[in-house]
Amino acid sequence: MPATLSSTKTRTALRASARVSLELLLVLLVVAVALWALGRMWSVTWPVIVALLLTTLTWPPTRFLRRRGWRPALAASVVTVLFLIVAAGTVVLIAVPVASQSGELTDGVVDGIQKMREWAAGPPLNIGDDQLARALDTAAARIQDSVGSIVNATVAGVGTVLNGVVTAVLALFLMFFFLKDGPRFLPWLTRQLPGRLATDVPAVALRGWDTLGAFVRSQAFVGLLDAVLIGLGLWIIGVPLVLPLAVLTFVSAFVPIVGALFAGFVAVLIALVSNGPTDALIVLAVIVVVQQLEGNVFQPMVQGRGLGLHAAVILLAVTLGGSLAGIVGSLLAVPAAALVAVSWNYLREQLGEPGAGEPGAGEPGAGEPGTGGAGTGGAGTGEPDAGEPGGERGAGGPDSGSAPA
Repeated sequence: MPATLSSTKTRTALRASARVSLELLLVLLVVAVALWALGRMWSVTWPVIVALLLTTLTWPPTRFLRRRGWRPALAASVVTVLFLIVAAGTVVLIAVPVASQSGELTDGVVDGIQKMREWAAGPPLNIGDDQLARALDTAAARIQDSVGSIVNATVAGVGTVLNGVVTAVLALFLMFFFLKDGPRFLPWLTRQLPGRLATDVPAVALRGWDTLGAFVRSQAFVGLLDAVLIGLGLWIIGVPLVLPLAVLTFVSAFVPIVGALFAGFVAVLIALVSNGPTDALIVLAVIVVVQQLEGNVFQPMVQGRGLGLHAAVILLAVTLGGSLAGIVGSLLAVPAAALVAVSWNYLREQLGEPGAGEPGAGEPGAGEPGTGGAGTGGAGTGEPDAGEPGGERGAGGPDSGSAPA
């Protein structure tokens, strides 16, 4: 005999579903408004993002100098000047030659696609359908645009040259202030926020900073190794445009999965056009070997526990970021997804059953301003100046004052 539905339970379930749906819609509305505001303020937000990324690279030497008694302003100034020297040297030695050869690189990629099209149209495949021809034409146009965009972003920044210069100057000044006053930020933020927010927001910020720093430094190092090894292989084989291809490999390393595939595809096409199919297959073998070393040796050694994101999540994040904001969106997609994961994990810890988190996570007074116990994230825990701007206690020492609002 079939079971009869309970009208009371049905109405209760519908009410619960309606309430949850309304709450989700409100959350999505808040997120949409935040993203809209972010887009409206992009001229200010983008330099801040660039400065934060640069700070993750330059903070370790700054921390080293500060721990040896250097004043914050002096340590930040020295590191900023050294960064400028290194950046200027990179522009002179690498970016200028890459820019001069970018046209050849783009033409080589387009010619390689055309050769693949001709090969597919002949035996044994004999594929000559118009839809494939249109698809290949579209792919050639997109790759031509993408290569030009990546080279332009490497040399001149995002957008026009003027906007790139303004962004670079703003980011450089912001980087200096982040290096100088960064350790004051979390103690200052703790004093500004009321109630539970004084614990939760600094804890999430500290975890996010650790995650962002780990991502940028590890990707930069692994990308440099990829560029050197693949560039050396291309030079030994005799493939032209070695320097632009090595730079493209390094830049593409900041877009996990998709970036490696794109850079390898371009290198194989250049080898196919210039040296023939045999060398192209050798280049493909070199790239596969290097990518296997990266995934199984370099990445685990350098990145440690990693970002805690599944490869499918990374792929979807890169795809979504690229569709929303082009190359910039692809570059920022993975760190943004990692920061969302950090916030979600912290929220799960706080909403979990008592005793499921770390000891004392829910005790009164844990994480009060100045105690160094910001929930499970530990904003302000550990030694003063412990590895990140914002990791100092804010009590004693040259950085104990409040940061400017």
